[in-house]
Order: sequence, then C-alpha cells, then structure tokens
Amino acid sequence: MASWSAPSPSLVEYFEGQTSFQCGYCKNNFGSRSYGMWAHSMTVQDYQDLIDRGWRRSGKYVYKPVMNQTCCPQYTIRCHPLQFQPSKSHKKVLKKMLKFLAKGEIPKGNCEDEPMDSTMEDAVDGDFALMNKLDIKCDLKTLSSDLKGSIESEEKEKEKSLKKEGSKELIHPQAIEEKLGSGEPSHSIKVHIGPKPGKGADLSKPPCRKAKEMRKERKRLKLMQQDSAGAFEGFQAQGQPVCLLPKAKSNQPKSLEDLIFESLPENASHKLEVRVVRSSPPSPQFKATFQESYQVYKRYQMIIHKDPPDKPTVSQFTRFLCNSPLEAEHPANGPECGYGSFHQQYWLDGKIIAVGVIDILPYCVSSVYLYYDPDYSFLSLGVYSALREIAFTRQLHEKTSQLSYYYMGFYIHSCPKMRYKGQYRPSDLLCPETYVWVPIEQCLPSLDNSKYCRFNQDPQAEDEGRSKDLDRLRVFHRRSAMPYGVYKNHQEDPSEEAVVLEYANLVGQKCSERMLLFRH
Repeated sequence: MASWSAPSPSLVEYFEGQTSFQCGYCKNNFGSRSYGMWAHSMTVQDYQDLIDRGWRRSGKYVYKPVMNQTCCPQYTIRCHPLQFQPSKSHKKVLKKMLKFLAKGEIPKGNCEDEPMDSTMEDAVDGDFALMNKLDIKCDLKTLSSDLKGSIESEEKEKEKSLKKEGSKELIHPQAIEEKLGSGEPSHSIKVHIGPKPGKGADLSKPPCRKAKEMRKERKRLKLMQQDSAGAFEGFQAQGQPVCLLPKAKSNQPKSLEDLIFESLPENASHKLEVRVVRSSPPSPQFKATFQESYQVYKRYQMIIHKDPPDKPTVSQFTRFLCNSPLEAEHPANGPECGYGSFHQQYWLDGKIIAVGVIDILPYCVSSVYLYYDPDYSFLSLGVYSALREIAFTRQLHEKTSQLSYYYMGFYIHSCPKMRYKGQYRPSDLLCPETYVWVPIEQCLPSLDNSKYCRFNQDPQAEDEGRSKDLDRLRVFHRRSAMPYGVYKNHQEDPSEEAVVLEYANLVGQKCSERMLLFRH
C-alpha cells in the first residue's frame, strides 16, 4: 500500500451499570453479568488494548464480564504460536484431514469435535431493542461527518493555543496525528513490541528451540507464502501447496506447517482451499459468497445448536458475525491483507464447508467464532480451524514481527466442556485484577479451588493501566470532541461523573484518552 493515513478515533457509547442475562454455558437465567458498550467505530489498536483488559466483541457490541460476580468467569486466553507444538490429538486431526483429502477416507464411529463458544446471542438477546434504537439514533455517517469537522476545528484551536501558549480548557497541545493516530502506528511512530516469548528459563513452557531450527522454520514459512496455491483478494489463499517445503529430519518432530501442507497425490480425492476475505467493510469477494456462507451458518445453528429454523436469520448472522466496528487499516509495516475483521473461508471442492470469523490486530489474530457444515463434523473442524489459525498467525508474523499471539477468546474453567482451549500450549490467562498475562499452568491449581481467581501472585501489584486522570478522557458531545475536563464544566447532573469514572476504569487510561465517549 503506497500511502496510509491514521484512522479516525474510536467512537463508543457506554451502557451504564451491569447487564444480567442467561448464561450460555450453565444456563443460569440471570447468572451471567457483564459491562457493555456499543462501538460505532473502533481502531484496531484500541480493540487490542481492550481485549488485553478482558473485553471482547460480538458484532459491534463490546462487553466485559464482571469476573467476581458472573456465574461462569471468562478468562481471556492467548496462545504463543511461535512456540506451539501440536499435541498427539492435534496431529490425529491433521492426519485425518489429509487422509480424507488424499483418499476420501471417512473415519468410522462418532467423531466429537471441540465445543464452540456461544455466539453471545444469548448474552445480548435482551439488548436487541436497545441496539436497534442505537443503530437508528446514532447514524455513523452523520457522526463521522460531525467528528471530522470537530477534529478539524479542534486542530485549529490547538494551533491557536500553541501560539498563545495556552488556554487550559483546550485539549493538551500535542500533534493531532500523534494523539489520534496512536491507535495505530504511522510510518514515523514505532510499534511497541512486548517481550518476546521463549526468553529465559521458564519450566512451565516448552524448552526454547535452537536458532538453526527456527531459521529452517522461517525458510519453510517463506516458501509456503510464495508457493501457496493461488491468490485471493490481494492476499494469498492457503490451499494445498506444491510440495516444495523442505521435510523435517527424521529425528526432529514435524512442524505444524509440515503436517498441514503435506503433499497430496496428483489424483487426490478432494481439494481444500482456505481464503481470507475482508468482512468489514465487505469486500466484493465477501459479498459474492455471502448467501452461501449464511446457509452454512444457518445449518450449523439448527443442527449443532438446535436453533429453530426462524432463529438464525440473515439479520442475526449479519449483526453478530459480519458487522464489525473495526476500521480497515493498511499501514506499511502491517500484514499484506491489512488489519481489521475477516472471514477465513474453507472451500472443499468448490463449496464452503466452514468459516472462521477472525480479527487481525496489531499483536494478534483474535478468533471470534467458527461455523461449519454439520455434514463434515467427522473432520473435527473446530480443532482443524484452530490449528490453521495458529499457522496463519505464524505466517503473518513473518512480515509483521510484533504480530505473534493467537487469542482464543475466553477460557471457562468452571465449565468442563469449555476447558479444551487450555490444550493449545504454551498459553496464558489474563489476570482479572492487574491485567498481566500468567502461564496457564500456574493458574490451573487456583482455578481448581475457586472459579474466580486473581492470578498475579504479587499482593501489592495494581492495575498499571487504570484511569489516573479523568480530565484527559475524551468525550464526543454536541458534534464536538473535547476533554472531559471541559465537558464536565457544562454538566449539572451529579451522577454523570460516576458513570464516566466507571467507564474510564474499565477501558483504562490509554483507551480513555484515545477513544471518544459519546454523551447525549
């Protein structure tokens, strides 16, 4: 991409207080509790920072479980793809797929797949009416126009304030690109790269691999990128490539890529191709395959989740799995496909059999949901797609070095059937109080004793990203962007500050300074 400009700031509408609804896991009628907000638009950096504080999106609804009160605490989990080694059960799934593709071999007996996450429709069914009102009341195009004008006038005011050396009521005198563009690094802003995984002796993790082995893997990945079958939407499709990958030595375990892209005979029974299509804003390829993709979703919901035929509507599918607040961003130092929301489509012999909904963010690939044709349940597509997404993250890492994690959503220890995500090692859980990552092996003993746990063992440790200066929080009010310090001078409602403070503590100082909080 020849040029790239920083995106507009995120615009969110926070719902005061907590929401109670039926739990999608234990089915407690009012046991699941969360905070929520409607994201009219959001930069990928803001969403990255939010999921690193326990938030997660479903469509444009962004929610954060009240961890110490909800019936089934949901801990954010991330896997380290660069150190990932498939387990025996993972290898079985990959071999099963290869046998099916090569010979059409279908395994005998029942093949139970890993359970999928609830789509969160249970969580937000009660908010449907509210969401519909928000869609009508808060037209994004109008807001974007107002926002653009507000930012332009804000920039002019700042120039004046710099000349005069400053009115206290104007936004802090920094370059507008630095302030608003901090959600995503531009050409001149360096991305902060966290500590690289695998350094140091950590007995809870697999031993570090030798540099020679890692160089070989990088070479394999480059060959895979160059020789993957076909290109799609400006980004290479991950089909079955020609066998140009160097094979692992017999005394070394096969890499994930070796197992996935093992060569097939010329007369293979089936052909599998994986295509990455941008879902928001919808690309031409996404639009062209929308109906076919929806029909797969509908069958999946009816057969796997036992939904009645009138429940998985086009509107519901679009709202939860196609709509996204994430802006499409294409910085020069980012992945070839850009950042934002995508559908990873699995095409078998020319038809879609599964779709993985994913977000590509500055530091990770975040898995949102998977749906598949139930006729192909025997292929364990839940496991297979997770392994493909891990391999995809490794592929993206080759060009974008800071993109090195695979976020699997929530780990729910109190629900035994949802513990499967802990099998993708090495992985970390997010401490719900201090928002630091802790290796899952260190967390499990505590979770066996109590469903809610603080994983950070330092009793003195605090949330370093908490809100420290409320006046610097940004507000969008009456078609103007302003700091809360200015906005509060015109408010008479004493309860206003409590709501804003609650929001600020939940999103953290960084996001509160970058995102615009919509106020009526």
